[in-house]
Amino acid sequence: MAHNLNYNEQTEKHSFFSVKEKAWHGLGQIVQDYPTSAEAIKHAGLDYTVEKRPLFTYDNENNAADEDTDIKIPEIDVPDFFATMRTDTEQVLGVVGKDYEVVQNTDAFSFFDAIVGGDGIQYETAGALGKGERIFITAKLPGYIKVGNDDLIEKYLFLTTSHDGYGSILAAFTPVRIVCANTLNAALRNYSNSIKIRHTANAKQRLEQAHKVMGIANKLTEQMETIFNHWAKVRIADSAIKKLIQLAMIPNKEVLHNVQAGKDDVLSTCFKNMCDNVYEYALTSPTQQHATTRGTLFGAYNAVTGYFQNIRNYKNDEAKLKSVLLGGTAQLRTQAAFNLCTDYANKGDAILLLN
Repeated sequence: MAHNLNYNEQTEKHSFFSVKEKAWHGLGQIVQDYPTSAEAIKHAGLDYTVEKRPLFTYDNENNAADEDTDIKIPEIDVPDFFATMRTDTEQVLGVVGKDYEVVQNTDAFSFFDAIVGGDGIQYETAGALGKGERIFITAKLPGYIKVGNDDLIEKYLFLTTSHDGYGSILAAFTPVRIVCANTLNAALRNYSNSIKIRHTANAKQRLEQAHKVMGIANKLTEQMETIFNHWAKVRIADSAIKKLIQLAMIPNKEVLHNVQAGKDDVLSTCFKNMCDNVYEYALTSPTQQHATTRGTLFGAYNAVTGYFQNIRNYKNDEAKLKSVLLGGTAQLRTQAAFNLCTDYANKGDAILLLN
């Protein structure tokens, strides 16, 4: 599996850092203590700035007259479009419009520092992908979501932004179950777990409104703890777990119809294998043998999140990032599982017949 981490030829380092534990790719800088934001920026190789520079093109007729030279002089400007450039490597990261506002990497870290005045924030990972056009940061908040007596879920804030004109600034609350590193990011109904900020005028000022994300984190912490503790007490049979997994993993209405009709023989091998892998994880993974997960609704939900986080193969880190945290397949399927578990907690096995 590729990683797609940025490699800076000037420093001869990959743009990534992690606290204490190596990532699967074994690259980047591993530090023993949680760094300050200034230290984290340097550890992750994010201490570069980005500029918007005008775009130009060539006058083919005039340059054709200079066939004896390899030098071509740009003579025509491209109005209202700019290149975003890394000032340290002079690499082009993207092409943007006149209203695009660059948000520097330091601004992204300032956002985290502003959340709780810099106290209690622990920068755990950060890095850059591609040429440095996308950066990501994860930081741990103080305290835990506690399920049962000793099943702890750490509270993380995740931020990603790009310098290539694609995508908004995204800041999200992402709880992670310690025992198996499952990202339990599920938006409660009618309540988002993230905010998005477009790269337009005043983007930096809006980014400074960190209290909005802290409000999201506080509200979701309280509600998720209540929900997960309730799910940990709801018993669910293995057959119901299997059906819930099938319903959560459904990609379209045709597959839904076949699952409802019990037509397993017409389901694709890919879909059946995926559901079987999730089901096997639910019943046999050591992380599923906890008192809060074994034979419980909370365990059924963890099976889906655990599959996407720990079992499924991805093309590279960026593909996993998009799938798990940026609205991709994993996030859609885990949200479906969250909704199904919510309904199951209220209606029991009947919900598996309605879907």
